[in-house]
Amino acid sequence: MTEQDQRQLGSILWGIADQLRGAMNADDFRDYMLSFLFLRYLSDNYEAAVKKELGRDYPDNKGKPGTTPLQMWYEGNRADVAEFEKQMRRKVHYVIEPQYLWANIAEMARTQSAELLHTLQKGFNYIEEKSFASAFDGLFSEINLSSEKLGKLYAERNAKLCNIIKSIAEGLAEFSTDSDTLGGAYEYLIGQFAAGSGKKAGEFYTPQQISSILSAIVTLDSQDPSAGKKKHLESVFDFACGSGSLLLNVRHQLGLQGIGKIYGQEKNITTYNLARMNMLLHGVKDSEFEIFHGDTLTNDWDILREANPAKIPKFDAVVANPPFSYRWEPSDAMGDDIRFKNYGLAPKSAADFAFLLHGFHYLKPEGTMAIILPHGVLFRGGAEERIRTKLLKDGHIDTVIGLPANLFFSTGIPVCILVLKKCKKPDDVLFINAAEHFEKGKRQNKLLGKHIDKIIDTYQYRKEGARYARRVSMDEIEKNDFNLNISRYISTAVTEDEVDLAAVHQQLENIEVEITTAKNKHNAFLKELGLPLLP
Repeated sequence: MTEQDQRQLGSILWGIADQLRGAMNADDFRDYMLSFLFLRYLSDNYEAAVKKELGRDYPDNKGKPGTTPLQMWYEGNRADVAEFEKQMRRKVHYVIEPQYLWANIAEMARTQSAELLHTLQKGFNYIEEKSFASAFDGLFSEINLSSEKLGKLYAERNAKLCNIIKSIAEGLAEFSTDSDTLGGAYEYLIGQFAAGSGKKAGEFYTPQQISSILSAIVTLDSQDPSAGKKKHLESVFDFACGSGSLLLNVRHQLGLQGIGKIYGQEKNITTYNLARMNMLLHGVKDSEFEIFHGDTLTNDWDILREANPAKIPKFDAVVANPPFSYRWEPSDAMGDDIRFKNYGLAPKSAADFAFLLHGFHYLKPEGTMAIILPHGVLFRGGAEERIRTKLLKDGHIDTVIGLPANLFFSTGIPVCILVLKKCKKPDDVLFINAAEHFEKGKRQNKLLGKHIDKIIDTYQYRKEGARYARRVSMDEIEKNDFNLNISRYISTAVTEDEVDLAAVHQQLENIEVEITTAKNKHNAFLKELGLPLLP
């Protein structure tokens, strides 16, 4: 299916969401909508595997109306069900009992079954607890089917769910439901819900245009970006992964086999669940990703806290869009934390450098890190100046990219991308000022393909260009007290053309002569007509 078809499906589903959510908050309705879309994907994927496993024994669905083929098989082969499910858990990594499959749920919605809500809740519980795949643990924990936001009485909630699911089923009917299609629609919906979420959108969504820049940068050869993309990354890590779109963008850059394993961490439980669904919807197997629910700053993910330094994982690529200028409360003990002790702690008022140092600590020596941060990290003093200075002196800051204002749903401030490496060849810092290269939008500004390509091309070949990009020596940066404010190194002022005063004077004299000649000619006509002459 083409990208246009994916967007069309996403648009249809968004229209359904917009119509049906009523007075419900967009964030709340998002979670219901995306969970049902995910259930559809799980069901289709499972039924395709079942059909392949059963072969000729797969029923042709000519039984009683509303009965799914798998239900018919279960009813006729009860003695074989346990062995069959064991096989499916081994091959597909999960099982869904027939009554919980999307086809059955959609049929219950179409017929306005009074049992839909109960069946759906049991289905969610079954998938989380008994389907086998650990990636499903707590997956629907934030989906409250008993919420009064759906209705005060059971009957009202059931009717609302029937309408939502019936509409989704009808919207999906004309489209292929492979992982690419549903994954594209899922991403489109996340973007649309982000647009309606205002400041909350920053918790779960990085705009695709910015995501494309980061993912393109970290997939290029770290030592010599001009050599092109790496063929393979063993691992990629996003420690504030939101809905996982940035990680998926890196995967898209390298193709399905281009990444060994995806690692993500997310503090918000709802967003954490969205990320896991997003991975699976895009065809990433549960063995190919690991998303952890926890606090990055306190570093509570066990695999990152391994006592033996040799066993602590390091990643080929680190990407992140952490919350901007997040207030945190570092303990005294954190001063000795292996992530921070060589640099010092970021101030309580802004954890930007704490996030940066966390990701940088887990970067491989030959890896690349790209992180989105507010412009303040480039020039603020105090603890941040000390951290910035050490990173520069140690040769770890490779590139500073200034982006236009108002690109995010959550904030209108301009942001920057910092590219960091533990081992880099150039002894200078590349500054790219892309702040004035964008298309103005009604609510958000946009980076078009040509703007994105120019940034990536400039980074890849370390190009310089007037008012756009410049390689700056460490001597010059040191003379500026390690201040990385882009305007110190790239002038955006337009040089005015030098005025030739002699030429202007001659031009004025010529105009005077022309005026005198024209006036004399005009007065000659007036004299012939006997009219008063011009003075």
